Formats: sequence, structure tokens, C-alpha cells
Amino acid sequence: MTASGAFSPRLPLFLVDALLSAEEFVLDGDEARHAATVRRTRVGERVMLGDGAGGVAECVVAAVRSGKDAALTLTVEHRTSVPAPEPRVTIAQALVKGDRGELAVELATEAGADAIVPWRAARCVARWDDGPRGAKALARWRASARAATKQARRPWLPEVREPVDTARLAVLVRGAEAALVLDGEASHGIGEVALPSSGELVVIVGPEGGITDDERDAAVAAGAVPVRLGPAVLRTSTAGAVALGAIGALTTRWA
Repeated sequence: MTASGAFSPRLPLFLVDALLSAEEFVLDGDEARHAATVRRTRVGERVMLGDGAGGVAECVVAAVRSGKDAALTLTVEHRTSVPAPEPRVTIAQALVKGDRGELAVELATEAGADAIVPWRAARCVARWDDGPRGAKALARWRASARAATKQARRPWLPEVREPVDTARLAVLVRGAEAALVLDGEASHGIGEVALPSSGELVVIVGPEGGITDDERDAAVAAGAVPVRLGPAVLRTSTAGAVALGAIGALTTRWA
């Protein structure tokens, strides 16, 4: 086993809580059931293990046990630590009714979001009340981020934080290196504004009904810059992913 190796997204990725230093690893639980039953992983195949924090190990499957107590015995061949991209992008996503919220998280994760913050905007149809219902909705967003991380074979799992109101969103903006408010009526396109090369960049995605004047004013007062993504009107579930694509091309994130 080598101490390091180049990360390759060509192999299936399974997430674990921690990457142990041993040369053999036993994958069990839901990840093993998915590998053995859904993907039908076989002995001799190669897979990747990731800890969601940049640590990745390339492994060869040495043994497979299917069924309720599924487990894969893996021989670790290479390990590597993939640095987080710069700048770090946090998507402040307005709450969305139904499964479109989970779609927004899925697309943003696949597009490279480093963190996702649910935002209780004034015009949100969805309402995450404190208590079991809100906790269940947040759990669904986090599950979507985890599944999308594996689908995209990303070494970094985005953090899906607790929901915030507009006042707390302004605090987040003030603490960031820069922030953008996606606004179809903004005078500048995203390619016309200066983007940071490091630190945190917050991207605010409003609800289907758009952000209110008060919300826009609060974000701008905190330091955010309104930008438009293009001539088309995007749904809130896709706008974050489109913004991430533009940021990836305009900065060194995709270098």
C-alpha cells in the first residue's frame, strides 16, 4: 500500500465515517448493502472509500457477503488527501416546496457546493417549523447531499447546516469573503463582477416568488452583490447549480 495516490473519479465511491490506517477495511451497513445488492460489486473490482473531508482510499474488493448483514472486505492500495476547492462556495438556498428542495440540494452538490444553508425567505411556500417536521425535512436535504456526493464521486461532502432567517443570513454574508444575490433584474451579470480567489463565497438563491426588496436590501447592506445568471428565468431548484458552474469556470475551482 502506498501512502498517497492520485484521486480518480472513475471508480464507485462509498462514504465512511473515517478512513482507518490499516491495509484492510471492512465496509458494512447501508453502504455495503448498496454495494453488494444494488451495484452487485464482485471480488476483484476496484472501489473508492471517502470520508467526506477530502480523504480517499482506492481499494480492491477481497470478499463480498450479501444479504441483510452485507459486508465487503477491502484491501487498501492507495490513499490520498484531496484539498478543498478555492474559493469555498456556500449556497444559501431558499426553502422549496416538495421534492424540489431535495433536487436543489442534489444539483448543487453535484455542481460542487461546499456547504448548503436552508434559508427561510419571506416568499417561501415551504415552512420548516422547529420540531420533528423541520428536523425530518433537514434530514432529507442531508440525505440528498450524501447521495449526490457519491453519485458525483466527490471527495468532499457538503455540510447542510441548520436553517436560517434573513437576519442570520446577513450575518453569514458579513463573515464571508464575498457574496452574490441571484437576481434576474440585476444590472450586472455574474461574469462582470470580481470573484474572490480564496475564502468563502456565499451565493443567495431566492424562492420561486423571488426575494423581497427588504431581503435584497439586507443582503446588500451586509456586503452582497446582486447578479444575474443570464437572459433566462431559472427555477430556484436549478439556479444554484448554474451559478456554481459559472463560478467554476470564472475562478480556479475547476483548475
